[in-house]
Amino acid sequence: MNKGLKILLAVLAVVLAFVLIDGMYVVNETEQVIITQFGNPVGEAVGDPGLKFKTPFVQKANFFEKRYLEWDGDRNQVPTKDKKFIFVDTYARWQITDPLQFFRRLGDERGAQSRLDDILDGETRNAIASHDLVELIRSTNREPASEGIISDIVQDSLADINVGRDKIQEEIQQLANQRASDLGIVILDFRFKRINYVEEVRRTVYDRMVSERNRIADKFRSEGQGEASRINGEKDRELQTIQSVAFREAETIKGKADAEAAAIYNNAYNKTRQARELYSFTKSMEAYVNSIDESTSIILSTNSEFFKYLNSID
Repeated sequence: MNKGLKILLAVLAVVLAFVLIDGMYVVNETEQVIITQFGNPVGEAVGDPGLKFKTPFVQKANFFEKRYLEWDGDRNQVPTKDKKFIFVDTYARWQITDPLQFFRRLGDERGAQSRLDDILDGETRNAIASHDLVELIRSTNREPASEGIISDIVQDSLADINVGRDKIQEEIQQLANQRASDLGIVILDFRFKRINYVEEVRRTVYDRMVSERNRIADKFRSEGQGEASRINGEKDRELQTIQSVAFREAETIKGKADAEAAAIYNNAYNKTRQARELYSFTKSMEAYVNSIDESTSIILSTNSEFFKYLNSID
């Protein structure tokens, strides 16, 4: 075999390798493929994973995601129905359901993201402009979780809603899917990421919130002071009642004791002359002990009853 033939075979082998490489492609489980020939789609979408073949150098494999894709909206300033300007930040999840239609209408994911910007941002603006702010930040007419004064004040300040945040999100998703029905995609979920007042209004809202909390605090203080006065009044009344009853019972017991003591003395005095003398002597001794000590000086007449027993001491 001459040298020229070897070179020819080597070139043919390289060309064949390039042809084989360009004529094969691998589809992963997370991918789906559209084959195009000179820029036009050929056949149906390929969704089964594995090794696939196409016409080399003539056809091209265009890969698209099967998995859920993310859309993150821009933060926009939007007026509500009740003329309150708010910043709205949104996000969504979408999926390519018809790769062939998706390729024909949008081309690739970048084109899809741009189209979703138009659809979702537009529907978001329309929905917000059609509802009051309270409908966008609340989902139900639930009762406040707190009890007592705060619950009453909060309940009075909460207006009833007819639609609510969840239903508005569902409405935006449904309308967006209607507009995207011929794009080969479906919007699986749509949510408000954040809703907030613009800076010019935020300070006013904060001041109103502080004022509301101060009003609640003042009402707590007022009711607390009233309750404290009531408790102190009941305490003083009960204390006076207890003291009055105790004094009455003490005087009753003291009177009974004095009466019993007088009866005992009277019985002892009336029994015999010796008993009377003993009683008189005992009472006089008690009087001496209670009235006389080492420094006491007493001036008495000789016929004094008090002096009788002192005079008898020899």
